[in-house]
Amino acid sequence: MSKVLTKQETEELLKVLKARFEKNMDRHKGIEWAKVQEKLEAHPKKLWSLDEMESTDGEPDVVGYDKKTDEYIFYDCSPESPKGRRSLCYDREALNSRKEHKPANSAVDMADEMGIEILTEEQYRELQQLGEFDKKTSSWVQTPEKIRKLGGAVFCDNRFGTIFLYCNGAESYYAARGFRGMLRV
Repeated sequence: MSKVLTKQETEELLKVLKARFEKNMDRHKGIEWAKVQEKLEAHPKKLWSLDEMESTDGEPDVVGYDKKTDEYIFYDCSPESPKGRRSLCYDREALNSRKEHKPANSAVDMADEMGIEILTEEQYRELQQLGEFDKKTSSWVQTPEKIRKLGGAVFCDNRFGTIFLYCNGAESYYAARGFRGMLRV
């Protein structure tokens, strides 16, 4: 599978991203779209990853700029955990441990395939400062190795005006739990 978009696909994606960028200026104060677009056009594989985020209903948007690395930071900003990335266990080990009723994929594997990273708990909490997300769904977040070695994985959601961090068995999966991604460009 080619990890580069056609010219038409690139134009369509840039149009969608620009419209979302302009509609949600509070997420990226002081950042200019022209500079973001210039950076995106210089990195076709990153555009492909953003298209993967978009096609799984993640609604990626710019949420910051890292001056040290000269990179724009995109997070999934869909109101709920992306629809195209739900019903996934946490990682390959968890997927392989299931004997019956295996989900189609794992969150970690899918993120790797898309060329993105799963949000950390800290990044998830930063996202929640930009709006209200996951009021009906939950999202896997990167799990500390200590917890994962014991068979667990962690996820977050937003209930009762509070961001909660919970744990579950890494092999569990639910129709209302997906994962949110991050991409640096």
